[in-house]
Amino acid sequence: MRLEGRRLWFVGIGGAGLSGYAVLAKAWGAEVGGWDRHETPYLAHVRAAEIPVTVSDQIAPAPDGYETVVSTAYMSEGQSLGPVPKSRAEFLAELVSLQDSIVVSGAHGKTTTAGMIAFVLDRANRDPSFLIGGEIPQLGGNAHAGEGWLVVEGDESDRTIELLRPKIAVVTNVDLDHHSEFASRAEVAELFEHWLAEVPDVVRADELEPVEFELAVPGEHNRRNAAAALAALELVGVGREVAIRHLAEFAGAGRRLELRGEAGGVRVLDDYAHHPAEIRATIEAVRNGHRVLVLFQPHLYSRTRHLARELGAALTAADVAAVTEIYRAREEPIEGVSGKLVVDAAAEARPGMTVGWTPSVDEGARFLARRARSGDVVLTMGAGDVDDAVPILLAELA
Repeated sequence: MRLEGRRLWFVGIGGAGLSGYAVLAKAWGAEVGGWDRHETPYLAHVRAAEIPVTVSDQIAPAPDGYETVVSTAYMSEGQSLGPVPKSRAEFLAELVSLQDSIVVSGAHGKTTTAGMIAFVLDRANRDPSFLIGGEIPQLGGNAHAGEGWLVVEGDESDRTIELLRPKIAVVTNVDLDHHSEFASRAEVAELFEHWLAEVPDVVRADELEPVEFELAVPGEHNRRNAAAALAALELVGVGREVAIRHLAEFAGAGRRLELRGEAGGVRVLDDYAHHPAEIRATIEAVRNGHRVLVLFQPHLYSRTRHLARELGAALTAADVAAVTEIYRAREEPIEGVSGKLVVDAAAEARPGMTVGWTPSVDEGARFLARRARSGDVVLTMGAGDVDDAVPILLAELA
């Protein structure tokens, strides 16, 4: 067992990243436990792996004899826990070093692309391990321990992808999405170039033609994701015909154009899109002759300050839009920066468009429900908790 004899305590175990790391570490022989401030959907998988979890307002320190691994969200608080803890990235780098690995990164599409690769490897009986930053319903979660390739979603947001040394790297695209860390797109590109110089085999989706066969997930962006997945699968020896057959069956990742229900003839979908390029691609993917109504929750004050105009312009691809207050996540508020900036930008970009400033998610749901009609598509979009609007929408539409 790769981690036999290790004792690991995960601070922030309920997150998309550390929850998966904990499940894999337990399967690889470590004794594992952890703490989180909130209940999250990912904790169901953690508890199913028989990993004890403490949920409380204050960080629970590791038991005696345990190493501490701290998520990025709690790193500043985790420093007070005694011996220097490992960061999320440092521990992920260790996991990647223990098994032949494929790391998928990029500004957009990395969760879906990693999910596609893991799904095909699973269906082709290659017994993969995977650590993905979102649920893959067809695979039963976001993490699994197998004996084949380890498929990992890598994160450039805090530059920690530089620590990972896989055999294969997949880069979906390069874009400026994290303004508190990078000053320009060129700086992001430089990070990727530095990382890729250390990787034996590299796949770049931007250099590939979108696949032409039919997928279960819509949109040009997903045909590009599938092209990247297909190239990576060929590198690990999965035959093209086999890969194409299974890629066509891939139904998507959680919160990526996820159909959440239908009421009153209106379909309600939820998506993680939070960058202008993602917003446009998502709206385009579901248009198909339908009216599209969007509830958008901006994510991070830094991103909204820099991209308010572009976010507003992207929302004009919809027929009706509502915008909530910013989901702050790890950031402190910035004076003068709010979701209203996005509303004003949309109104300026497309005068006369129906666009509402609805600070709460509840208000946004009701705003759209009053304007939706049979045959429409309603999209909730954002990287925060905008999906809380879904049950309200469905109830109001019924």
